[in-house]
Amino acid sequence: MDTLKGQFLVATPDMSDERFAEAVIYLVAHGDDGAMGLVVNQPLPDMNLADIFAEIELAEDAEPIRVPDRLLHQHVFKGGPVESSRGFVLHSSDYFRDGNSFAVDDDITLTATLDVLRAMIEGKGPERSLLALGYCGWEAGQLENELRHNGWLTAERSDELLFSLPAGRKYDAALAAVGVNRATLSPVSGNA
Repeated sequence: MDTLKGQFLVATPDMSDERFAEAVIYLVAHGDDGAMGLVVNQPLPDMNLADIFAEIELAEDAEPIRVPDRLLHQHVFKGGPVESSRGFVLHSSDYFRDGNSFAVDDDITLTATLDVLRAMIEGKGPERSLLALGYCGWEAGQLENELRHNGWLTAERSDELLFSLPAGRKYDAALAAVGVNRATLSPVSGNA
């Protein structure tokens, strides 16, 4: 099986599930057993990393730490409908904890423990990061079926699209990466 791990899924007008309308999903796993990904272009309203940092207990007797400004206003994303209260940090591979981090590829890592948030607050975390609550999951064969029914386009990973672009521009950028735009993206498509 060819894996789509490390690529984007870009929702088409044929996507029947409204939760994924105009979604851009980064696939962190894909194989014979199914797939897992995070929506990277749907920020949660009125929530940013500063809100998350204020809610978690990092250490009872720790000295006050000044959170780097670049993190304070960073969006928290709606990663998907599965386990929507669980946090997943998708980040550059310059941060890795054995047993806690999962290498998606040579450049991107996923960590789903508080360790990465502690490191970020202390200025020892990854250079680039994206926090998502929840994830998207597919059973064996389910994603392939959705692809056959034109629910998704696939696009190669771009660090700019993943980490730098404003959330509202990611869908159009992902479409452009596969050579289409909203005007040319037809709700009626076929398979070759």
